[in-house]
Amino acid sequence: MKHTVEEVQLKNGARGLLIDIPGASVMSTRVQFRAGMMYAKNHEVYEIPHVVEHLAFGANAKYKDEQAFEAEFTKNGAYHNAWTSDISVCYETECADFEWDRIMGLQRLSICEPRFNEEELKSEKANVKSELTGYMNDYYRLLWPRVQQAVGEDILDLPERIKTIANIELKDIREHYRRTHTAKNMLFIIAGKIHGRKHKIIRELEAWPLKEGEKFEIPRADLHSSEAVSIRRKDASNITFGFSLVTPRHLEPKEVFAMNCLNHILNGTTNSKIFGMARKRGLVYGMGSSIASNAHNSYWDFDGEVNVENAEELFALIQTEMMKVLNGEVSDADFEAARLYALGRLQMGAQTVGQIADYYAENYFTNESVEKYDNMPNLIRSIDRGLMIELAREFAGSGIKGFATVSSVEKALISNLETRLNF
Repeated sequence: MKHTVEEVQLKNGARGLLIDIPGASVMSTRVQFRAGMMYAKNHEVYEIPHVVEHLAFGANAKYKDEQAFEAEFTKNGAYHNAWTSDISVCYETECADFEWDRIMGLQRLSICEPRFNEEELKSEKANVKSELTGYMNDYYRLLWPRVQQAVGEDILDLPERIKTIANIELKDIREHYRRTHTAKNMLFIIAGKIHGRKHKIIRELEAWPLKEGEKFEIPRADLHSSEAVSIRRKDASNITFGFSLVTPRHLEPKEVFAMNCLNHILNGTTNSKIFGMARKRGLVYGMGSSIASNAHNSYWDFDGEVNVENAEELFALIQTEMMKVLNGEVSDADFEAARLYALGRLQMGAQTVGQIADYYAENYFTNESVEKYDNMPNLIRSIDRGLMIELAREFAGSGIKGFATVSSVEKALISNLETRLNF
């Protein structure tokens, strides 16, 4: 979808993107605060941001409880959600174009004028505990926090997070909200028909009753490598694994696309070098790799599930194919196919208002940078094979690696598999 992007700075200190999509039938918004787990006042109440997020659509200055607010918000089909991460608490809405201003008013109520109370706090603490307890059966959610801990990130894993919920009191909720939900700490993205409404939208946002506050920086951790982490689960019938190679710097968009091309070559389809060959040999049903970058660090992550009897052969394959890449053994044909795939996926990824908003949100909320969508095709075409190989060598040579598994096998086998990750 054709669109234009403008970054605006509000008088109250908030910043954001207005994305004008002519003819759009919906309006999509994202409002983010750096208010995630890293900004809890201490680890004893680590889960506070998550509980604040759950309370966001509860009682507020106009509606007595979540049910009353929900009934009003959704009566014409509008949608809302919120999510919490290590860094962010983000509130999202999507609605029909004809009621964009009504929904923006309701979003203002939920973000700016919540009425936290003991009854809803008790309910949402129970709901958060239920949510996290359910995640205990998702082995990927179990292992990735342990990978983060292994490389030195100051976070808690799932069992540790669950233990902190009981410590949270209403005064903690109010303190975290007052400290983090401020104008200077707010970023936003609004996508839809902006033309003719820009000044009204800005006036509305500048009238939000938020304190000026301060802009929080993303904390920097002193990262390092560590030995393999083995999470023992008696009921685990196979080995669920994840490992991360980290380079301690931010990647530019061109570098991210180069690494995405490499991930496609290695794990993108059943024709890929690792996943595709593993499928052909009957070693795995699924595995993959991805790239992520924030202000301080970039992460090359791999994960999958493998039956115990196939694990050593799979990890030998991973080692072989990674060494080929590091030795520069990537054909021009494979690289060009990956680049064309990236171009195709880029074009397919902008078919809806929500997809366009998500595209800008990923980089803007993490790095506060804007890479316009129309620039991406030329940027992808400018990537060369040498850059991709150079980046792979940087990740492999950084000396920062974390590896974790969930399985019922002895630690000795996991340690043996880890030796295959010494590229």
